Amino acid sequence: MRSLEQFLSDYGDSHQNPVNQWVHIICVPAIFFSTLGLLWLVPVGQWLGLGGQAATWLNGATLLGVLSGLVYLKLSFKVFLLIVVWFALAVWGVLAIVAAGWSLLWISVATFVAAWIVQVWGHKVEGKKPSFIDDLIFLLIGPVFVSIELAAKLGLPTRHAQGQH
Repeated sequence: MRSLEQFLSDYGDSHQNPVNQWVHIICVPAIFFSTLGLLWLVPVGQWLGLGGQAATWLNGATLLGVLSGLVYLKLSFKVFLLIVVWFALAVWGVLAIVAAGWSLLWISVATFVAAWIVQVWGHKVEGKKPSFIDDLIFLLIGPVFVSIELAAKLGLPTRHAQGQH
């Protein structure tokens, strides 16, 4: 597997335009959240015959979280911790929507579709296709790249200076 630096460099090649970068800073978290929201509705625990809290917490989202967590851990422990924060925030949002009695399904679908439409537009502005077209692993690299980009735009120190991805 490529190193984290190689993934970020390859991902950065199709994310040089500042408009596309801002599109990703907004839409990647929305896609991350909505994907987990949709997968939260996949009742893996119930399918396995579990009851109570185990059935609630063992779902498509938590299963994806564990499996993708292994990939992030292989890339870097710091990246793994970063994604744990992303995952925790997304789960908090999912639980808040459910507790409010709103439709997690429709909020997730609408967010997913809208964010992908804007992302496609961002790549049209960029003039380059999304990185994941060539390699699906880039779907996992997006949140890492966006975190680094946002930190750089906010003037926070990063090992990955803007434009050197």
